[in-house]
Amino acid sequence: MAEFPKHPFLLTFEETAQALGTDIDKGLTSAQVSDLQAKFPPNELDVGGTIPWYKIFAKQLFNAMIIVLVFAMGLSFGISDYIEGGVLAFVIVLNVAIGFWQEYRAEKRMDALRALSSPSAMVLRDGKTQVIPNPEVVPGDIVLLKMGDTVPADMRMFEAMNLACEEGQLTGESIPVEKITDNNIIVPGTEKPAASEDEVGIGDRVNMAYATTVVRKGRGRGIVTYTGMSTEVGKIAASTSKKKRKAGRSMNYKKYGKRQPVIGLSKRIYDAVGKFLGLTEGTPLQRKLSALAYVLFGCAVALAMVVFGVNRFNLENEVIIYATSLGIAIIPESLVAVLTITMVVAVTVMRKANVVVRDLSALEALGGVTNICSDKTGTLTEGAMIVRQTWIPGNHLYTVHDSQNPNDPSKGRVTYSQAKDEPAPEKEAPKRDYDQERSAAGITFDVPDEKLNFKKEKEPQPELEVEMTDALRAFLLSSALCNLATVRYDTEEERWQTTGEPTEIALQVFTHRFKSGKKTLESAGWHQVAEFPFDSGIKRMSVIYDAPQGATDCSITEGSNSLVFTKGAVERVLDLCDFVGIGDSRKPATEELKESVLRQMNTLASQGQRVLAIAYRPWDGRFTPKKQQTTSGSEDEALRAQVESGLTLLGLAGIYDPPRRETKPSIRECSNAGIKVHMLTGDHPETAKAIAKEVGIIPKNLGVLPDQVAESIVVKATDFDKMSENEIDALEELPLVIARCAPDTKTRMIEALRRRGAFMAMTGDGVNDAPSLSRADVGIAMGSGSDVAKSAAKIVLTDDKFNSIVAAIREGRRMFDNIQKFVLHLLTSNVGEVILLIAGLGFVDDNGTSVFPISPLQVIWINMATSSFPAFGLGREPAAQDVMRKPPQDKRRGVFTNQIIVDMIVYGIIMGACTMVTFCIIIYGANGGELGHSCNKEYNPTCDAVFRARAATFAELTWLILISAWEFKSLRRSMFRLNPDSDSRFPFFKDIYENRFLFWSVIVGGLSVFPVVYIPYLNTEFFKHKGISWEWALAVGFVFVFVAGVEAWKFVKRRYHLLEDLPVQRGAWGQGSGDEDAGHKFRRTMSMSSFKTWASFSRKDTGESMGRASTKVGSAGGVVTQGAVGGAQGMAQAQQHDREMV
Repeated sequence: MAEFPKHPFLLTFEETAQALGTDIDKGLTSAQVSDLQAKFPPNELDVGGTIPWYKIFAKQLFNAMIIVLVFAMGLSFGISDYIEGGVLAFVIVLNVAIGFWQEYRAEKRMDALRALSSPSAMVLRDGKTQVIPNPEVVPGDIVLLKMGDTVPADMRMFEAMNLACEEGQLTGESIPVEKITDNNIIVPGTEKPAASEDEVGIGDRVNMAYATTVVRKGRGRGIVTYTGMSTEVGKIAASTSKKKRKAGRSMNYKKYGKRQPVIGLSKRIYDAVGKFLGLTEGTPLQRKLSALAYVLFGCAVALAMVVFGVNRFNLENEVIIYATSLGIAIIPESLVAVLTITMVVAVTVMRKANVVVRDLSALEALGGVTNICSDKTGTLTEGAMIVRQTWIPGNHLYTVHDSQNPNDPSKGRVTYSQAKDEPAPEKEAPKRDYDQERSAAGITFDVPDEKLNFKKEKEPQPELEVEMTDALRAFLLSSALCNLATVRYDTEEERWQTTGEPTEIALQVFTHRFKSGKKTLESAGWHQVAEFPFDSGIKRMSVIYDAPQGATDCSITEGSNSLVFTKGAVERVLDLCDFVGIGDSRKPATEELKESVLRQMNTLASQGQRVLAIAYRPWDGRFTPKKQQTTSGSEDEALRAQVESGLTLLGLAGIYDPPRRETKPSIRECSNAGIKVHMLTGDHPETAKAIAKEVGIIPKNLGVLPDQVAESIVVKATDFDKMSENEIDALEELPLVIARCAPDTKTRMIEALRRRGAFMAMTGDGVNDAPSLSRADVGIAMGSGSDVAKSAAKIVLTDDKFNSIVAAIREGRRMFDNIQKFVLHLLTSNVGEVILLIAGLGFVDDNGTSVFPISPLQVIWINMATSSFPAFGLGREPAAQDVMRKPPQDKRRGVFTNQIIVDMIVYGIIMGACTMVTFCIIIYGANGGELGHSCNKEYNPTCDAVFRARAATFAELTWLILISAWEFKSLRRSMFRLNPDSDSRFPFFKDIYENRFLFWSVIVGGLSVFPVVYIPYLNTEFFKHKGISWEWALAVGFVFVFVAGVEAWKFVKRRYHLLEDLPVQRGAWGQGSGDEDAGHKFRRTMSMSSFKTWASFSRKDTGESMGRASTKVGSAGGVVTQGAVGGAQGMAQAQQHDREMV
């Protein structure tokens, strides 16, 4: 890295050139370039390549469940049970192959997404310009930039002619940044010149141009200061791959004391062992399943010891086979395969929905997301500018609605309304005392101030269809002609194409809505005679046009004078205006009138709009441009000052980056699902606040929130960064909007959420999002974003739409629910098998050996061939209607909630009892307790009863497991009425046939019992059973007993509200909601009990009695809230509870 006395943006360009030993007129010499290329690495970003196939393979192989299965396989081969060992080997290969192939394909798709380009740079070397590949650029190179170029490295600009760079990918700022050459950078929010780099973020270092940003207009020259991974974008890329050691792992005894090496080493060993076993790394589900595998393995060992103990440690092969059977019975061999295939199916579904899942674990993790930290530009918003509102003197307001494409003037509509004069700001009214209002008599709710203190004059004016007026025509004329952008319809590609700077494109698209675009006007005879380009110092541009002969369509075109059209920053243009408006609205630009215009500007700006002023003046006669060669710089400035004087203001244009149409509904859906959305952006605080209000991240009236929450809900990054971790943790609520974000701010927010136990997703598309994407629990990058961001993320959205994020979370939740269902399905069968085999230890034959009620191969057949396919079917179940109205899964419990554990035990006991009774009836009821001898090894005439009992038990157990798959389509509702909205009197067959894969899995699995029972040799030699007759009646009868038991337990859970999910805790205000939802919520929550409550308001209760009543409702209803909920919302929750109780 090159060395400077201070950061280059604080130095003059002469000092920068001196520090690098370069000449700004001639550039570096060839000898200097050779030395520098040897000293510095190539100017490239190391964003990480493809993950090697062997790492993907190792990840799949060293899986907890796989390790346990390998152990069981080794034991089977060790006792020469090659059939069982071979089956287990097949299971292992299948599991590893499926997981490996899916992740390998995902990496291949990411290779296509990376598609890194290799742009070139124009540099000055040895006094000559030459074009070189970007990797060959070195510190000290003089680089020439022009419109459309990608900046090759970080540069200190020393020449900037109307130069603006788009830095959205780096800083999040959606508007191109104008570049300057001076080093007098001011600390934002102060008048103090910057003295150190800590005082100014990279977005405000406007004399620097950054690598990977794009020149949107103008030209310039600069000195390369940093290259490759030393650039700002390189630092961000490096931070995504930097490994951070966990706390307490240091072995530095000097810093932490003499005991620290021992403590640090022990914790490192714990981490290493935990990582290998899968217990300390990975998603919650991965860790839970790893723990389950080892717990089951421990149980299998313990049960084997029980088997050996019962058989007095007579370690014959027959006893070892029984112990192995018990171990296999407790391990769900197909769980890994079912889980992986379910994820693969979900990944396929998501890919069709434009979501590329790089890591299978990420999709599962989505189900537990509690917070989403999102970038604004290009994620919540379109990432492009449109004219949203225009104000024309006379208080005429034109608003653009439903613009689906910022570049398409044919989409959307424009309405007209009469704007009200903005009054001068008054002294702030005293804040309302909400506590006092809550103790008042009854109906003093936390109503927004604008509704409580309703003012007639604030009533919005009706919107009308737009009529072309003289003032509007003049505004469109100036907007179209004082503009360098182009808008055209490409007939070949059948879409609108635009070129130019985003704000100018927005103005040009707006004029095209009225068929008054620049191309249309110039074809009608308008002729440009002069241009005064945009100057970042004065923040405006002007053009001079001659009108076509005989033009009378607008009053400003009358006469033969040339016309000057100007646009720029409102304050700068307004200072040059002598008049405001034309025609009847024309008034002298008094100070009072200018203040009124500025208030109108503030109104538009408070809505997140960038406001430009549009003005004109008639030139005295025809303007004759002077030849360039005969004028000096001072003469040009004097001419420009003359041209841009005595202007008439035609109006204001409010331009903004519009939110995506689907953003607000998606945020509302997140709120209903208990997910909180945070916006972390590089934009200006007011812009960020306005967009956040528009999409529903924060309420439009912050008064509905408690004071301490309202104060911290929107903060600047500089304020957030100054806070210590303790101060951040002391906040009642973390900020929902952080503006002017730097990469470190985003990672601090992620860590703050993690300390509060949150499980967060980070969405973004820019390079500045990469550190957070890599450190968040789930990183979601946009397909159009930077390669650095995509490399850091686990999920990539190819369509960049925020609703795809919600769709991914919905799919994650659906999959999580389905995982619970098939885990319950598989483990219930394991519990039933274990109970059956443990009880079977009491069945001792003539040789004193325990006779197993089901053979090892029967167990493997049931676990793999029979129950696997219904488990796959449960994994394909559609999402429940309320999947996005439940809180996120508890990451501490994961899949194994109280309901799953209790259900597994209850259903397993019922299943084990049914099969045990069947076996006993056949052995003791029909055959006098005949258990034969050596029936675990082979068939002989004494084993007839045992083999028949095994066949009946096998058939019954198979059918119970298959029927349980239908029962587990819903954990609480009856199998005979799964859909509560169905009008059918008996919808059983319709409900079970909806999932056809599951339906046919159960049917085919049920029919497969017959060939397994009856095929000669296969039945007696492998499965250790034989054909049966009357025993079928027992098997069928106990299926009905099992169904009755499951239905009875479900009824008890519903009747007594056992093991129910907790309600979503939304707090004081639900994100994504608005005033328009209030009526809908009221209608939904009305009930008979709530009607009585509302009727009681007519009685003259005292504040004290009403307070007691409210307390009673809250305590009886058990309404769970978080934060301060106002009266109306608290009542709505009480009504909701009443409805649920009914």
